[in-house]
Amino acid sequence: MSILFQAYPLARQALFAMDAEAAHEATLSALQRAYDCSFTRGLMHNRVVAPMTLMGLALQNPVGLAAGLDKNGAHIDAMGNLGFGFVEVGTVTPRAQPGNPKPRMFRIPEAQALINRLGFNNQGLDTFLSNVQRSTWRTQGGVIGLNIGKNADTPIERAADDYLIGLAGVYPHADYITVNISSPNTKNLRALQGEQELDELLSQLAHRRQELAAQYQRRVPLAVKIAPDLTEEQIDIITEVLPRHGIDGVIATNTTIARDAVQGLAHAQEAGGLSGAPLHARSLEVIARLRAKLGPDFAIIGVGGIVSGKHAAEKISAGANAVQLYTGLIYKGPALVGECVREIAKLGK
Repeated sequence: MSILFQAYPLARQALFAMDAEAAHEATLSALQRAYDCSFTRGLMHNRVVAPMTLMGLALQNPVGLAAGLDKNGAHIDAMGNLGFGFVEVGTVTPRAQPGNPKPRMFRIPEAQALINRLGFNNQGLDTFLSNVQRSTWRTQGGVIGLNIGKNADTPIERAADDYLIGLAGVYPHADYITVNISSPNTKNLRALQGEQELDELLSQLAHRRQELAAQYQRRVPLAVKIAPDLTEEQIDIITEVLPRHGIDGVIATNTTIARDAVQGLAHAQEAGGLSGAPLHARSLEVIARLRAKLGPDFAIIGVGGIVSGKHAAEKISAGANAVQLYTGLIYKGPALVGECVREIAKLGK
């Protein structure tokens, strides 16, 4: 393991003394500087190979970076260098937007958790695509997912307009595309998970994908990211709608609005989505339900609360094909990537 990875607990002390969002930006800047220097890039390099196929894509390993950490796709190569099998960036909206007022990110260290209400803050589609096109990670075997959403000021009844703009924009540059309809931080966004709303949205996206596939002579997989705060009946409806429109994968899950696991802790009542260790158990339940209803061949990516290799392996055992990390990286550092790959490999799947 890299000596820089071993030093992360010391770095975390300094980062946790800062405002959570400021620490987030400082970490990305530091990773980028390390990557830009050939010497430290080598020290950070953490190639962990456990090949597998996901949605028809060849991955170096089944552990990915979840969307949200690199919203503007500005650090794909630096993140890929940490050993991920795939990197998902975004969520990007057609137009740049500042997101919700600060402060909007809060740590709950006692629970290895975060609450965020960032609200799809990003620099917009044009800047995002410029950043993605500068990345060279794909030439090294990396797989890139591009995550699309709607602008906050776009009425929910016109949400499809934004998703269609995003789909057409990212299509030539993505290995796969994620449709984010489950963030709790954009007003009414989660209503798109309803049967009629989801059916209508995916119908339009599937039709547009057919046109784009013909134009670019390649079919890019589509995944949908869902919330953990769904009833079994709602999950079952989603499992009926996704295959109907040729969707290739489902990402389970986004952050939760539930607070049961962090009641009484500082910041627990802040508005926003809760991520980190308290989400793991609920994510497992959703994954298991999805697998039972979707059958053995539909791609499921498990995300939510992975703070150890054991958690990653439990996601796979519950029915996920691959996993993604975000909050666990903040608490455990980049060594978590390799730990998760190794524990999944022990399962022999």
